[in-house]
Formats: sequence, C-alpha cells, structure tokens
Amino acid sequence: MRGVCFTGDRELEILSFPDPTPGFGEVVLEMKASGMCGSDLKQYRRPRGVRQNNGLATPEGPTIAGHEPCGVVAAIGPGVDPRLAREGARVMVHHYQGCTTCGHCRTGWQQLCQKTSVKVYGNNAHGGHAQYMCVPANTLVPLHEALTFQAGAAISCGTGTAWGALRRMNISGNDTIAIFGQGPVGLSATQLATAMGARVIALDISPQRLQRAKEFGAAETINPSNADPVEAIRELTHGLGAELTLDTSSSPQARVQAIRSLKVWGTCCFVGEGGEVTIDVSPDMLRRQATVVASWTFSSVGQEKCAQFIVDRGIKVDDLFTETWKLDQAEEAYKLFDQQNTGKGVFLI
Repeated sequence: MRGVCFTGDRELEILSFPDPTPGFGEVVLEMKASGMCGSDLKQYRRPRGVRQNNGLATPEGPTIAGHEPCGVVAAIGPGVDPRLAREGARVMVHHYQGCTTCGHCRTGWQQLCQKTSVKVYGNNAHGGHAQYMCVPANTLVPLHEALTFQAGAAISCGTGTAWGALRRMNISGNDTIAIFGQGPVGLSATQLATAMGARVIALDISPQRLQRAKEFGAAETINPSNADPVEAIRELTHGLGAELTLDTSSSPQARVQAIRSLKVWGTCCFVGEGGEVTIDVSPDMLRRQATVVASWTFSSVGQEKCAQFIVDRGIKVDDLFTETWKLDQAEEAYKLFDQQNTGKGVFLI
C-alpha cells in the first residue's frame, strides 16, 4: 500500500509500505476518508530531520500521517471481542493507544495514560493517510449509518475536539460564546454551539472564514485586524463580556484577548496546541473570578456522543469540507491547507 509521510520543511512523500496484517487484538481498516487537521501542520512544517512529538516516543522510520481516520473493518486478528469489531462494520478511530488498563484508559481517555508512552496514530504510529490502517480493536468507535465517512473523519478529531471543549465548559442556551479562530475546529465549535442554543460571536482575521462562520450560525463576527476584539465583544454584550470564550487559534495574543473578553465569573477554554500566553493575574483573572480551562481532544465515549448529537440535530458536518482529495494529490492538498484561509480538506480513499 501507499501512505503519505511528512518529511519536514513543508515537504512530503508518498511511500510504499507492506499491507498490514492484524495481530492479537487488532483490526485492519480499509480507509474510506482521512481528514486534514490543523495540528497536522506542525509536523508538516517542522524542520527536516527534527521530530516534534511533544514528549511522545519517537518512531523508527517514516510514519504515515493522518489522525482523522474513518473506514470499514477489512480484517480481524485473533483475540478480538466480537462486540468491538465485525468485518464490514463502518467505524471511526479514537486515535490514541495507552496501556488500556489504567483508570484513564478504561474510561476512554487513552491519551491521558500515565503508565506508558502513548501512541498517537498519525504522529508516532501509522495514521490514516493510506489505503489501510492497523489499530487495536479497542480504539474503534461505531459510525452511524446516517453519517458519511468524511463526517466520521471530522468527528475523529476536529469536530470532536470542538465538542469536547464545549462540554468542558458546560455550555447552555443562556450563554454567549466568543470563538477565536474559525479554522476547522473553530468552525465546528460554531456549528455545535449554535445547535446547543448558544449565541456565537466568531472571530478570525480571514474574511472568507468569517463568512463561513455566519453561514454556520454565528450571530456576530469580528475581524481582530480591523477592531479591538475585547471592546467589540463588550459592545455586543451590554458592556459585560461573554459568559464563555474559546481559543482555537494558538495565538498568544488571541489567548489573552479571550481571557479579557470574559464577563465576571466567565470561563475561557484553550484548545489550540502549542505556544505560550502571558497574563496579568489580578485584573485578568482574580478580580473577575475568571475560570481558565484546557481541553485536549475528547474521550472515545465523547466521540460517540458527539456523533449521536450530530445525527439527532441534523448538523451538516459535511459542509465543513471545502476540498476533497485523492492520496496522489497530497502535495497540492497540504500546500493549500498550509495557507490557513480555506475550510477543511479530506482524502477520500
């Protein structure tokens, strides 16, 4: 089979690999869709010869990219519980593997495993930008018949990450939420928060992305390059600020603005990976009783709940995608995605 591998300095190669065979407890998926996520760009942009694995074990040899896999079970290895997998089943993948036995792993949070080095598929273990993918059966999440494979790919990271953050903040229909960044995760958050009844203020420096946010339900949009976002949010909230803010951008400036845009007793959530933020603790947090939380993706249980919510509310997750690609077009696809002014891309395999 062939798979897409990032080689650094915004370059990639499509390499040949043996077709995988499932071992004990494993399954092989025939890939149908593999999404492109903003966090892929960190590996795509890394300097050649440098592996940026955020403390994860460094793999030997080239690693197939893609951590938003969705497909069909093609082969089942020995020892797989038939309740977890059957041939032909439509499935998503919760793209982490820990020890499987600690409290975090057993409750669906394998990425938080404290006992072993976590595998992150598409980072330090082979991901979904290929014809086949071998994973433990315990990473599979059923894909509802009402959802397309590309919708399942979005839920497998970007949309699921937005869901996890919104649930982390206990969002309700009483809330106004300001969402900083309208890339794939931010736009998913705009979709989901609107469906949850909240009033969404969407922020981005791209006019195209702000237009999409309006189409996805944002009540108001703000371009921080044209206006002070903190003042603009206060003007839209009777001078009080938003109950909730969410930063998906990783921008240090946006993170500070997200905190300062809160009303008293408000909650800010950081989702965007990497970077730093410097805040003035007393005026920014203490004297406004602010809560600042972080949200790293979602559990396998949350992934399934997110998918069910999308089905129940008829949310058009497929509309997130502005480009569809074949694996042979990977170089063109990532050069476009790297510009970060379009929507979401997906490989249909």
